[in-house]
Amino acid sequence: MKAVITVIGKDQVGIIAKVSAMCAEYGANITEITQSVLDKYFAMIMIADISALESDFAKFTDALAALGNDCGLDIRCMHEDIFNTMHKI
Repeated sequence: MKAVITVIGKDQVGIIAKVSAMCAEYGANITEITQSVLDKYFAMIMIADISALESDFAKFTDALAALGNDCGLDIRCMHEDIFNTMHKI
């Protein structure tokens, strides 16, 4: 199972480190990552293997969203089943 994680906000030091650390804490393995800084804005998409999550998916997504709130970022996490279904319609 995989998840798509998006991060958007004003660029600041440590964004990738913070999100990666949260993924590691919950047992999500980042398999792909792309990021870009446009003017002063940061945008990132990560694909994470969530097969070995150490909690339920909802707790993981809530933790990422809370991290985003604390850092002034919009962090969203979507299960690949939902992502795939949305893009088939």
